[in-house]
Amino acid sequence: MAKEKLGVLCSGRGTDLQSIIDAIAGGKLDAEIAVVLTDKPDVMALERAAKAGIRNVCVNRKEYGDRQPFEEALVKELQAAGVTLVILAGFMRILSPYFVHLYSGRIMNIHPALLPSFGGAHAHRDALAYGVKVSGCTVHFVDEGMDSGPIILQAAVPVYDDDTEESLGARVLEQEHVIYPKAIQLYVEGRLKVEGRKVIILNEERM
Repeated sequence: MAKEKLGVLCSGRGTDLQSIIDAIAGGKLDAEIAVVLTDKPDVMALERAAKAGIRNVCVNRKEYGDRQPFEEALVKELQAAGVTLVILAGFMRILSPYFVHLYSGRIMNIHPALLPSFGGAHAHRDALAYGVKVSGCTVHFVDEGMDSGPIILQAAVPVYDDDTEESLGARVLEQEHVIYPKAIQLYVEGRLKVEGRKVIILNEERM
């Protein structure tokens, strides 16, 4: 049986990308990264992909006047690589309905908060400002909204009184690196069933 081919979209350091690379290398994720795409040049995600021998391409957003041609360029690269599952790993762009429909049910994202709380680009800042005692991260399928798709997995971390965005972010990031490969593996195994807003994990082990 052919392996699931992942297309990983990044905008920066690529630490979530690295966790996926490591999970594959360690035999915890039975998939192949077919291509890594970034919307910015000279970001560490490209270096991580190159070091792992993975095809990597910068589709520079600044070279495209409108979102449609930019996304068409992304799609061209994904299709050329035979990608079957799109993985957003710190990709700081909201995808249009055109892209979402094209890969409907086949786009995952990870967000550094316990959705539906604190969506958007400043999750740690917003969580600290609100005074929550628990934060975390969420892997979800992508729909047309912002951080609003059906939730696959979540992990919680404590929030301390002296936390900064950086300290909280580091604690959350550790959990991102745990649950993102797990969520992708569940998809690979065909164990995710979407029913409305709910994602049912088939044959789920319970404590």
